[in-house]
Parts: sequence; structure tokens; C-alpha cells
Amino acid sequence: GELPQEVKGAIRIRRDGEAVWQGELLSGEANMCHSIGNLEQHHFKYAGFRRPGDVHVYFFGASGLSTAAGFSARPGDVFEVESPTFGRALRNPLVAGGPDEAISVIAL
Repeated sequence: GELPQEVKGAIRIRRDGEAVWQGELLSGEANMCHSIGNLEQHHFKYAGFRRPGDVHVYFFGASGLSTAAGFSARPGDVFEVESPTFGRALRNPLVAGGPDEAISVIAL
């Protein structure tokens, strides 16, 4: 079907189950400076993105930025994106990475 021209909703960061930051989500082509068709044209001109069986999913929208508000996320925080367009909310927990490993370079 046709893509929605506008996707409205909320974005939140939850810590210990409580919303500690939230903002408005405005997405969809009506809120973008480039059309989806234009983005697809530039994306799929590269052979690496035209492999049979691959699925490409895009999420456009950054109408609210937690870092612009001075918020710092911590491991365990849950990022939540909610819109009636999606049905259920999308949630992703922040997980701390492993220890950094030293990399050595040898001149040839």
C-alpha cells in the first residue's frame, strides 16, 4: 500500500520503568526535505544494496533529540518509539559494550 504522508507519535527514554525523557515524533514524507523516491534512487544505485532476498527498512524522523536537551543515556535505559501507525511501540534497551581492545598496526 501507500506510505503514510505523516507519522506522529512519541519518543521516550525509560529508566527503571519510568519515562525520564520524552519528545514528539514527526516523521513521514510530509516532514522530510527529500522524497522517499529520491532516497530510494540514491540508495539502490549501489549494487551492494540490490542483493536478492535482502529487506531494507527505513525509519526517518528526528524531531526530538535527547542529547540536544542535555540528556545522557545509561546502560539499561529503554528507548521507545510509539505511534498509532506502528500498532505496538518499538522498544530497544541500551546495552553496554565490551571492553575496548588495543589494536596494533605493523608497517609493511
